[in-house]
Amino acid sequence: MKEWHSMTIAVLVGLTVRWAVSLNSYSGAGKPPMFGDYEAQRHWQEITLNLPVQEWYFNSSDNNLQYWGLDYPPLTAYHSLLCAYVAEFINPDWVALHTSRGYESDHHKLFMRSTVFIADLMIYIPAVVLYCCYLKETSPRKKIANAFCILLYPGLLLIDYGHFQYNCVSLGLTLWGVLGLSYDWDILGSLAFCLALNYKQMELYHSLPFFCFLLGKCLKKDLKGKGLLLLIKLITTVVAAFALCWLPFFTQLEQTMQVLRRLFPVGRGLFEDKVANFWCSLNVLLKIKSLLSPHTQLMFSFALTFLSLLPACLKLTLQPSLRGFKYALVSCALSFFLFSFQVHEKSILLVSLPVCLILNEVPFMSIWFLLVSTFSMLPLLLKDQLALASVGTTLGFGVACASSFSIFENISEEELQLRSFSVYVRRHIPGFKVPAKMLKTWFLVSVTMMSLLTLTSITVEPPHKLPDLFPVLVCLVSCLHFLLFLIYFNVIILWDHRNGRSQKKIN
Repeated sequence: MKEWHSMTIAVLVGLTVRWAVSLNSYSGAGKPPMFGDYEAQRHWQEITLNLPVQEWYFNSSDNNLQYWGLDYPPLTAYHSLLCAYVAEFINPDWVALHTSRGYESDHHKLFMRSTVFIADLMIYIPAVVLYCCYLKETSPRKKIANAFCILLYPGLLLIDYGHFQYNCVSLGLTLWGVLGLSYDWDILGSLAFCLALNYKQMELYHSLPFFCFLLGKCLKKDLKGKGLLLLIKLITTVVAAFALCWLPFFTQLEQTMQVLRRLFPVGRGLFEDKVANFWCSLNVLLKIKSLLSPHTQLMFSFALTFLSLLPACLKLTLQPSLRGFKYALVSCALSFFLFSFQVHEKSILLVSLPVCLILNEVPFMSIWFLLVSTFSMLPLLLKDQLALASVGTTLGFGVACASSFSIFENISEEELQLRSFSVYVRRHIPGFKVPAKMLKTWFLVSVTMMSLLTLTSITVEPPHKLPDLFPVLVCLVSCLHFLLFLIYFNVIILWDHRNGRSQKKIN
């Protein structure tokens, strides 16, 4: 009873911080003609309410795709339509065709903020609480600390409640999928993840670990017996879920193709803004867009992404375990973020979610990553006038994590999950040791560097000849961190010999 009381307090604190962040400005506030992501979400409500479903993804006089045209899968459109019905009931002016563009009023802001808050409260937060409450081999205090820190992760708060999006829906559905697989409810877990994928196509970052883990389970059960039955059930579930979500768009081939073109706009090129991934960082030294044709860029991106995630996927397929599944989620999502095509700053949240799932296993490295992931979005957050909210939530998260997990007290090979790797290396290099204690110094240097860059970006005007100096530095520093994290997580995956026998997992 005491545990649930403490968990309730943790949730209430998380909700309070969310509402406090929502009091800040949002993306594009008062900045015509496009305004920002807030207007994009409102405009999708306007379009889905006033136009027939066949016109949602097509350019027309009533639906100018250059003005925040729908570019997410059908489930996002249905969610927008649901919100639009409520908005029309409260005030039809909020979703009136054409005339509602750029609508900004205090009552409408309250309504839009409430839609994010309710979605978060219904989908993401319950999944976090359930995941943390039923962590096996974890004390009640650690379960509460785990939930508290995940709910205070500043990256998601700042993007959903500050920048304004509904990432809590897709990430929450993915977490429900992880919970389903953790309980061996593979059909329900697959269904939840299919819904996540039909809400945001970026959930492809998580798709290969789900596929490889379930395929590995089928192979382990023997494809001539129970494994074949499970495989048929999974295929039926996936096909049925996609068919239901896409049914209105299957009436004509052109309808289906138009939605796919909107979801995967490869014509935009390899990258747009200053994102902390490999291609944007490399572009500082080599002007990739000038040197390579768009087709060549796409091929290089596909090849590098595929090669970087292949080891983790092969290991998970051959040796499926819940522990391996969670680490593969981190590794594959990070590979997609670093090397794939058309990555956005906010996509780092897709890596942060699985990192939150292993927070209790490798707290030091997980907290470090989550701090870097928030820092990597700094240029976007400053553009949305979220400097104070960004600094405040990051400081609060850092203090909560440091006090909850005591991350500096015991940094060892065992705590870093690198014992197997060290034993392997010592066979060839006697005396080798992971520089565990040195990591504390590296962490402090890293945090200091990020703090100084944040302070400088907020208070100092960049040189006239280098207006993008600070965003580029943020990009380079973050990308270097992410590359090192990718190596670290892959080392854990490839040298893990436990195969789930003694893992900390959900019961």
